[in-house]
Amino acid sequence: MKITLIKGDGIGPEITESMKKVVSALKLDIDFEEINAGLSVFEAEGEYIPQRLFDSIKKNKIAIKGPITTPIGHGFRSINVELRKRFDLYANIRPIKAPGPLDLKFDGVDMVIFRENTEDLYAGVEEMISEDEAHSIKIITREKSERIIRSAFNYARENKRKKVSIITKANIMKLTDGLFLDIGRKIAKEFPDIEFEELLVDNTAMQMVINPQKFDVLVTENLYGDILSDLGAGLVGGLGLMPGVNKGEDIAIYESIHGSAPDIAGKNLANPIALLLTFALLLDDISEKDKAAKLRKAIYETLKDKENYTKDLGGSNTTSGITEAIINNLGD
Repeated sequence: MKITLIKGDGIGPEITESMKKVVSALKLDIDFEEINAGLSVFEAEGEYIPQRLFDSIKKNKIAIKGPITTPIGHGFRSINVELRKRFDLYANIRPIKAPGPLDLKFDGVDMVIFRENTEDLYAGVEEMISEDEAHSIKIITREKSERIIRSAFNYARENKRKKVSIITKANIMKLTDGLFLDIGRKIAKEFPDIEFEELLVDNTAMQMVINPQKFDVLVTENLYGDILSDLGAGLVGGLGLMPGVNKGEDIAIYESIHGSAPDIAGKNLANPIALLLTFALLLDDISEKDKAAKLRKAIYETLKDKENYTKDLGGSNTTSGITEAIINNLGD
C-alpha cells in the first residue's frame, strides 16, 4: 500500500523517521511517498503546498503528516486548514486516552472528540472594517453539521460507546450554535440505543477537569473542538501522546495534535508517541488491527519504565532512545 508522507518541519522530520523505523519493525507492506509542504518548500519552490502533494493525496487517498509551523498573526495561512478544506476533511477525530501507566490525576479517561473541521470561525472569513476594527464571521450550515454529528453517532454505535454529548454555546449564539444543536437533537432520535446529552462549552471545560470519566463521545464545532481536545490531552499526559485524524468521504490525513516545537527541533528530544499512536489509528482503518494492537501494547510496555520517558514526560530520554525501546517491546 502506498501512503503519502508529509514530514513537516520543526520536529516533524525526526518523529516521522521514528515512525518509519517502527513501520519497518512491524514488517508492514507500506510504501511511503514522501512530499513535503511548508516554509522550506516555499523558500525552495515559491509555494507552500506543491501541486504534486495535492495529486499524491488524491491518488493514494491516505496521508500521514508531521507538524508544520504556522506563523501567529502574520504570514501564510495554516497548511493544515488548507489541506482540510481542499479535500473536504470534515471530521477531525481525537481519542483522549492515556497510552500507558502514567502518573495522572485521573484514571479511566477514555473519550473521543469529533470536531467539525471545515467551517465555524476557522473558515477564515475575515475582513478589516477599518484600521481599528476587524470582523470574523462564524458560519454553521445544516449539511456540514449533519454529517459530523451523524459520524459521531455512527462511531458510537459501531464501537459500542454508550453516550454522545453535543457541545455548543447555543444559549448565546442562538442562530449558529442553535442550528447545530437543533440538528443534533433530531439525529439523536435516530439512535435510541445511545444516550444523548447537551452541554455548553464552558460547562464542559469545567466538567472535564473535575470528572472527565463521565465523557464518552463528544461532538462539537471547529473552535470548541480544538480547545477541548487540547484540554483533554492535558488530562492524559499531554500533547506528545495524543493522536488524531482528519477524514472526508474517501480521503484521510492522519496527524497528531501537537505542534512543530521548533525550540527542540534537531536536538533528538521530541516524543514520537503521538505520531506512532496516530499511525495506529491508520492501521485500524486499513484492516491491520492486529498490528495496531501490537504497536499500542509496545507503547504501553515502554511507558511502564520511567527511564524511557522523554523530556515532556519528565524524563531525559531521546527520540531515538524511546523509539528503540518501543521497537524492542514489539518483540518478534
